Amino acid sequence: MAADLGAYICFEDETGQGLRPPKGRTWVPRGARPVVRVRGRGSGRVNVAGVICFRPDHRSHLFYRLHVYHGRKGEPKSFAWDDYRDLIVAVHQQLGSPLVWCWDNLNAHLGRWLV
Repeated sequence: MAADLGAYICFEDETGQGLRPPKGRTWVPRGARPVVRVRGRGSGRVNVAGVICFRPDHRSHLFYRLHVYHGRKGEPKSFAWDDYRDLIVAVHQQLGSPLVWCWDNLNAHLGRWLV
């Protein structure tokens, strides 16, 4: 179907990474209490939504959006449906051709606005 339309096949997915520092280890003499100092709260998070697009006889394209969560009051923690919408619009404008989307069953992907 995509080949008949001359469309790109686009695969979208998202991932996230917490910003807490990894566990630290230290050497300490027997009987003494080890203390590992870590600066900052480490309550942030970075989310990435990415799209890779393929079309026969054309080079592939990668598009992505970052969402940084700093842990502030009222700040969204992850992507919202309008962030996905903006990503779709940006990909469509950049490629300038029909798109066929393949994605997982994330609830933001299944909203009525996409149908």
